[in-house]
Amino acid sequence: MRRILLLVGAIVLVDTIFFSALTPLLPHYSDSLGLGKTGAGALAGAYPAGCLLGAIPSGVVAARWGVKPTVLVGLLAVAFCTVLFGFGTEAWQLDLARFAQGVASTFSWTGGLAWLVAVSPASRRGELIGQAFAAAVAGSLLGPVLGAIASVGGTRWTFSAVGMLELVLAAWAIATPAERPEQAQGPGVFLRSLGDAPMIAGIWFVVLPALLFGTLGVLVPLRLSALGFGAIAIGAAFLGSSALETVNNTILGKLADRHGTTPLLLFGLALSAVVAVVLPWPANPYVLSALVVVAGVAFGGFYTPGMTRLSHLSEERGLDHGYTFALVSLAWAPGQTLGAAGSGALAHATADAVPYVTLSALCVLTFAALARRRAAVTAAAAAG
Repeated sequence: MRRILLLVGAIVLVDTIFFSALTPLLPHYSDSLGLGKTGAGALAGAYPAGCLLGAIPSGVVAARWGVKPTVLVGLLAVAFCTVLFGFGTEAWQLDLARFAQGVASTFSWTGGLAWLVAVSPASRRGELIGQAFAAAVAGSLLGPVLGAIASVGGTRWTFSAVGMLELVLAAWAIATPAERPEQAQGPGVFLRSLGDAPMIAGIWFVVLPALLFGTLGVLVPLRLSALGFGAIAIGAAFLGSSALETVNNTILGKLADRHGTTPLLLFGLALSAVVAVVLPWPANPYVLSALVVVAGVAFGGFYTPGMTRLSHLSEERGLDHGYTFALVSLAWAPGQTLGAAGSGALAHATADAVPYVTLSALCVLTFAALARRRAAVTAAAAAG
């Protein structure tokens, strides 16, 4: 199990490095290519849009042919797309490379996380998911650093190096034994799960933080740039955020196993509602950078308990682990896409405060619904 955790952690770490490397580069691309907030949002949203397209196919491949082939397809395709992005010089080339990389990375994430959950006991699932996601957050910590390096040393060599690292991980995966499914599960069970109310609620706790992070990743770099920060300073702000989020997810995983996911989700909703409504107002780049750190902890507090909750619900319904994490991608992708592209367009048409306040209201409404549900379950248990 330890060997699988290390492999999966490395896969999601390297993948997230490329995904988050765009953050400090976004103002550069916006200025040099004349993207504006709408174009910048489209570039940021191309990756999750690809994840949306790849979600169901990745689950089908994992359920029919196993987790290892799914991981290998993802790693090899991600390596190719990462290099293509580094050589892109026009907006459509960058958008296409990010979109294709999103499709490919869905396979490596679905296969990798399904591989990990398949070898883990249910009593430690939150802990292991938290550790894997901490590795992903560590990748988002290193990504802005990579983006800052690329802004100085050039994108071609920088992203080519990341592509080579993906090939090393593919060789590692080939050398790691994995079991194939004893009986291939068709997509019927997966499709039925999309009409299950508790599953839909579980999916929402992956969609909501994606909306929040998508908005943060577009509007904050542009705002910091307008306030005088360069690519390295913007990368440093997100570096601090990711550093705390890495530690936070490890702790959250253990707490989810011991105390359940509901208290953690309620806390994350309350903190996120406050942070989102404050984010558009600081006029000092250092104050805004400090708020980005708090936002990373608040928004990132959903993912580990949310995915743990979804994995338990899926197992209760007999859903293959590959489909479970295809659901995660299916939930994360539209949230991240709408958060990135939608918030950019909405902020351009109105003001930055509008998408932030809208998201804060969603957190408040979700908090009220979850608290009501928890009170009803507690009352039913007491009456029984």
